[in-house]
Amino acid sequence: MIFVFGSNLAGRHGAGAALYARRYYGAIYGQGKGRQGNSYGIPTKDQKLSTLPLDAIRQEVNVFIKYAQDHPHEKFFVTRIGCGLAGYKNEDIAPMFLYAPDNCVLDNAWLVVLDSLRGVAE
Repeated sequence: MIFVFGSNLAGRHGAGAALYARRYYGAIYGQGKGRQGNSYGIPTKDQKLSTLPLDAIRQEVNVFIKYAQDHPHEKFFVTRIGCGLAGYKNEDIAPMFLYAPDNCVLDNAWLVVLDSLRGVAE
């Protein structure tokens, strides 16, 4: 299982899911994005640890989704990136994963948002 976490472009994995990724999944201190051991960082903050705009996060999510599509035999556990220290809401970030491939496991809170977008009854 590849642990997907919200990162910052400075690669300072010092708190939240990023710290967890560094301790348990091989995230590399100083590497702000991409595959790192059994983890994958999606930047939600910049080099100075300021929250990135949604458009910038969406671009990074698209890069990740392509990576997941290109690695169909791996399973990705996607944390609620951007919804912790970066301060966004589930409704802001979850739609970016609407077309994530089946090898991505998303948080239940995001599945609720995505189901409502797809018109699935609760």
